[in-house]
Amino acid sequence: MKAGGSDLTYCTNIHPGETWDEISGNLRRYLPSIKRRVSGDEPFGIGLRLSAVAAQALRQPEAMQQFSSFMADEGLYVATINGFPYGPFHGARVKEGVYLPDWRDAARLDYSNLLADLLVQWLVQAGRSVGSISTVPGAFKPNAATEADVERIVEMLIRHAAHLVAIERATGCRIVLALEPEPCCFLETIEEAVSFFRGHLHSSAAAARLAELAGLDRDAAGRALRDHLGVCLDLCHAAVEFEAAADCIDALESEGIAIAKIQVTAGLRVDRVSAASAEALRAFDDAVYLHQVVERRDGALVRYSDLGEALASTGWRDGGSEWRIHFHVPVFIDRLEGFTSTQAFVREVLQLQRQRPRSAQLEVETYTWSVLPAQYRDLPLEEAIARELTWVQGELS
Repeated sequence: MKAGGSDLTYCTNIHPGETWDEISGNLRRYLPSIKRRVSGDEPFGIGLRLSAVAAQALRQPEAMQQFSSFMADEGLYVATINGFPYGPFHGARVKEGVYLPDWRDAARLDYSNLLADLLVQWLVQAGRSVGSISTVPGAFKPNAATEADVERIVEMLIRHAAHLVAIERATGCRIVLALEPEPCCFLETIEEAVSFFRGHLHSSAAAARLAELAGLDRDAAGRALRDHLGVCLDLCHAAVEFEAAADCIDALESEGIAIAKIQVTAGLRVDRVSAASAEALRAFDDAVYLHQVVERRDGALVRYSDLGEALASTGWRDGGSEWRIHFHVPVFIDRLEGFTSTQAFVREVLQLQRQRPRSAQLEVETYTWSVLPAQYRDLPLEEAIARELTWVQGELS
């Protein structure tokens, strides 16, 4: 589905399920209904989330054929893949485990290579030539503390780039791996992402290594690194980090870093934390997902790895603290009980996208539906997803 000159879809990580049978069942249940609501007869793209177990199952020709036939019959296509959560993502504690295996681990490389192998088949079937896979921002920050850790992350990413070069050489389809900066991770801010690309992924040493792996000359390898490694700009993450919308876009574009995907997401914002707002926030402190908090106090930023940690702190009790919380809420919600969402930041980025497409793919990603307080999930799920997509369409039109 096109909107603002780009593909607009939603990420299916909102639906529980780790095996391919579970995932396929939910896709068949929800996708036709959502498509009818938002795109009618127009083809509708999927932001597909596949666990490592489900991705392995799709290597079987019968499973792939059945899913491809379903998509063709329903007017669907895979626009992008969320390759961030490798393992279980619903119903049990995820927290910092969502980053594992990270980009120090060959298992993350193997998984990402497999996702690219699957995606290119769907791109070819749909007559499309460009796709993206979003991924972990290197690692959870405490796990990438040494120079050896960073060197290992860089090596794994270059090896994956070589795999993507081979895919494009064989099929003509270009896939971009999109690193997704997130609070408390190795790549946390856009500034850190730019620095990492400049110093490592766009370096002459990286070009030499890719040239060796992919059989390219140095200049071609340098271009391939820019073609196949980019950023997924998650708007909740950026807003939580107190980023400025235009500055995010400008910094990435000026450095020549591809914005392969924009995840259209909103988090929580508390202008002045009080006892009342802190009490209201306790309803969002679930046991499943990590909800990082960034506090701005007297112009300085303080980071907490989870909401419970922030609530247990004492600094906010003196007044004057503003909090941004990494908890994805539906993008059509602006005001909540006692605080607001970061919807204003989303509007700013979509206005920039309306002026000129900054990314070819826009993906709504409100995966926290099952842990939202009940008063914010009083719609049937397919209606809520359709409402989010319709809201984005309205902002872009």
